[in-house]
Amino acid sequence: MSERAKLIKIGNSQGIRLPKKLVSKYGLGELVILEELKEGILLHAANQGKLSWEDTYKQMAQEENEWSDWQDLDINQDDYL
Repeated sequence: MSERAKLIKIGNSQGIRLPKKLVSKYGLGELVILEELKEGILLHAANQGKLSWEDTYKQMAQEENEWSDWQDLDINQDDYL
């Protein structure tokens, strides 16, 4: 989906008005994240305390978990079907 938006003057800056349906659809609130990409600018909702999948993976990779005893668990496969 593509839509056009007109740049408007806001003080010494410029901004755009987003259609209400897009604001609702993507859960945009008072704060949004702008990412500058090679193809253009990506706008998405701020994480409101939730981590993205990428951030979750990075955080998990930094944690030192000990998993060496997982094979000793007594799990009956029939209990989980």
